[in-house]
Amino acid sequence: MTVSLRPCYVPVGTEEEVFKAAFRQGLSVMLKGPTGCGKTRFVEAMAHAVGRPLITVACHDDLTTADLVGRYLLHGGETRWVDGPLTRAVREGAICYLDEIVEARQDTTVVLHPLADHRRQLPIDRLGVTLDAAEGFCLVVSYNPGYQSVLKDLKDSTRQRMVAIELGFPPIEVEEKIIAAEAGVDPQTAARLVQIGHAVRRADGVGLREVASTRVLVTAGRLIAEGLDPRDAALAAIAGPLSDDPAVTAGLVELVDAYLGN
Repeated sequence: MTVSLRPCYVPVGTEEEVFKAAFRQGLSVMLKGPTGCGKTRFVEAMAHAVGRPLITVACHDDLTTADLVGRYLLHGGETRWVDGPLTRAVREGAICYLDEIVEARQDTTVVLHPLADHRRQLPIDRLGVTLDAAEGFCLVVSYNPGYQSVLKDLKDSTRQRMVAIELGFPPIEVEEKIIAAEAGVDPQTAARLVQIGHAVRRADGVGLREVASTRVLVTAGRLIAEGLDPRDAALAAIAGPLSDDPAVTAGLVELVDAYLGN
């Protein structure tokens, strides 16, 4: 029997205790934090910790209720019902993770309400049935508060059905350990990449839509681990993806050169 390893996640507060307590009580969880701070990895680690399968849905503007719940499809000349990811999670007692929930339409997210409160039920109108969530089911949603707007925000009625966990970028010493472990680079290289990341974050508000996430720092580290020159790796993984504006990109190149230049 193969025993899977827990995904790498280093807690920086009480987030793991809060999640496990919510899971034991059958409560839904809402993760808030910037892009690339580790929300998805956190859910993966928690699914492993509580021993439940994880079903992930990447939300988008065209996501419909049928995409989540299910629909009738033509198969071999017959029309058959096919469960959506949310319904599968409810039946199997899995964790259903809706990534970037605010990207989905509000008329779609309303279907979550009876699942997210004390009822823990999923009405399927097309089948004329209401499913009770199996033991072990947990609804988890995430979003980036930096992208909130009047048109893209969770309804208050949805928010108040969930336990909120706020995640941010880890402290310097923790982020260095994460990058060294995830990218397979030495501690000195990891420390230099973290220095670049923090420098970019301090420069927030100078034309960047997003700051340098832990994710992009790990990506740069992985390129370095493959033998790429550290400066070239940082330009490709950090400076390049963060901006297309020539002036902003030039500033990012200067930051990279300050820490990784020859």
